[in-house]
Amino acid sequence: MAKTKAVKEEPLEKQLWKAADKLRKNIDAAEYKHVVLGLMFLKYISDAFEELHDRLKSGEGDLAGADPEDKDEYNAENVFFVPTESRWSHLVAQAKQPDIGTYVDAAMDAIEKENPSLKGVLPKVYARQNLDPTSLGELIDLIGNIALGDAKARSADVLGHVFEYFLGEFALAEGKQGGQFYTPRSIVELLVNMLEPYKGRVFDPCCGSGGMFVQSEKFVEEHQGRINDISIYGQESNQTTWRLAKMNLAIRGIDSSQVKWNNEGSFLNDAHKDLKADFIIANPPFNVSDWSGEQLRGDARWQYGTPPAGNANFAWLQHFVYHLSPTGIAGVVLAKGALTSKTSGEGDIRKKLIAEGNLIDCIVNLPGKLFLNTQIPAGLWFMNRTRSTQNGGNHPRKNQILFIDARNLGHLINRRTLELTHEDIQQIASTYHAWRTDEGSYEDIKGFCASVPVERVAELDYVLTPGRYVGLPDEADDFNFPERFAALKAKFEAQLQEEAALNQAIVESLARVKL
Repeated sequence: MAKTKAVKEEPLEKQLWKAADKLRKNIDAAEYKHVVLGLMFLKYISDAFEELHDRLKSGEGDLAGADPEDKDEYNAENVFFVPTESRWSHLVAQAKQPDIGTYVDAAMDAIEKENPSLKGVLPKVYARQNLDPTSLGELIDLIGNIALGDAKARSADVLGHVFEYFLGEFALAEGKQGGQFYTPRSIVELLVNMLEPYKGRVFDPCCGSGGMFVQSEKFVEEHQGRINDISIYGQESNQTTWRLAKMNLAIRGIDSSQVKWNNEGSFLNDAHKDLKADFIIANPPFNVSDWSGEQLRGDARWQYGTPPAGNANFAWLQHFVYHLSPTGIAGVVLAKGALTSKTSGEGDIRKKLIAEGNLIDCIVNLPGKLFLNTQIPAGLWFMNRTRSTQNGGNHPRKNQILFIDARNLGHLINRRTLELTHEDIQQIASTYHAWRTDEGSYEDIKGFCASVPVERVAELDYVLTPGRYVGLPDEADDFNFPERFAALKAKFEAQLQEEAALNQAIVESLARVKL
């Protein structure tokens, strides 16, 4: 008798995504994400409220005599107060009503009125005509089953994980626009693992949906640190993205009171003017040409030179440097062009960051296809204040820069998108950690990493492309050109055949169309 192969059940978050996406119907992904994520957030705060409500009602121990409807009891426990008409059980009871959308909007409005920190955060989009009430009711039932059967405290972890997964899936569905609010998880993990933000102030002045903060908190938890040892500061110029960040952080129990929104953005209206951060983790938009540079000439932040009005890359770099504490360190994503550009004084600014500021600690060249919204090649910049003699100069390699070429790492998760594996992240992060200690465990690896004296970088005109310094891997010496050419030729011929077959199929399909 033939054995049947066991079918591996899909993870919960994938099952939920497929079901939620099926209910989307004709609604644009950019709009639908607020519908779904808003309901998820409502479920989370309702679960947290109900758990404390039950404990207050039972009146055990320190809670003896407490009033379960007293808002102050919830404030004391950092739990959002959820009025009766906003509780999940109330919405479930109305889920089959034709005006369920009106009920949900009213629930969101009531929560904002009871919780000032949520004012302007929650979506009120559920009564719109393009949102079918039957599908909305089914979506409420679907989200209501997340973590069903788990303890309510456990449900917060499950909901947080699903919320994060859905953010990524919506970003994929939106494509180019999705990258504006979401940095791929593997890049966030790499930045956080390299920086190791155990204690201090963590700042992201272009924070999107808050992924850098969530990952920082995860890192502390995974390394048995204390969550209260870090505090987060952020700014976002897109209000709908800021709302996502506030919900994303709240669902993780992270204090987002210092995550600010204003329409002008970090350059024109810095929400944290006096902040000196211990860690800066950021993924600013690449090569922005319209950043109000002309209005900011002579700004105090441009210590190493005025950035060109047509490209914000070096404005961002100097904004980060300005906000670093005397022992602070920044890890940021930038378009690869910033490593070599000499346009409009960019080369001079890069030179001064190295020669005068002695700030550049490490450069990582990333593989392509990591980003959802752009095919522009990117790299990571790490800037460290402890290299400077003004701050004690106690960095063991203050006269060297570490270059890492990670272009050959990562694996494809679909035809257009690549991600770094856990092993890739550990390889890069451990290389950096070994390098910045003085215990002698670091070694150059041809084709991957090299510790380069600043004098050598100066000889190459302060170009920071890792490939210039790490060389080719040893196996490149054994490159078999005839064999490689034959393989590429065969692959190309197969692609031509596939193209011809597809073209023929299109012609046949068109021939069957009746006009």
